[in-house]
Amino acid sequence: MATIQRIQHVSVPMPPGREAEARQFYGSALGLEEVAPPEELSRLRLIWFRVGEADAELHCFTEEGLQPNTPAQHLCFQVDDLDAVRERLIQHGVTIEPTIEIHHRPRFFIRDPFGNSIEIVQILGRYRMAEIDGGHGESASTSRSDPNP
Repeated sequence: MATIQRIQHVSVPMPPGREAEARQFYGSALGLEEVAPPEELSRLRLIWFRVGEADAELHCFTEEGLQPNTPAQHLCFQVDDLDAVRERLIQHGVTIEPTIEIHHRPRFFIRDPFGNSIEIVQILGRYRMAEIDGGHGESASTSRSDPNP
């Protein structure tokens, strides 16, 4: 059976004419390496960035009449030093938005110049798992046959 291997890229919108801001934010503030998009797409005014070492990519595309997305919609970057990234972002004038703490997942949110929400997280270990509601109104632990959940 064929399986999904990984997320290869994420696309985020930006208003036309704001390419310099995308380069400053994603390239300078976040430290991502800009890479050239495929020649076949050059007329679309895309800006691509490499994310990490696994050849994942972030694609900025232009969108006329860009509207804010839902508050929960976001992308997330895993980093190896959350405090250093936070400090670099602050030095670039980026506002840090605190959020709900997760065990072993220190994190915060930021917004790019176009209003897109971005989570920055450092993974220190496994998080504590909530129980899963199987869609039947009961938790996974009460739906098992184990008398000692």
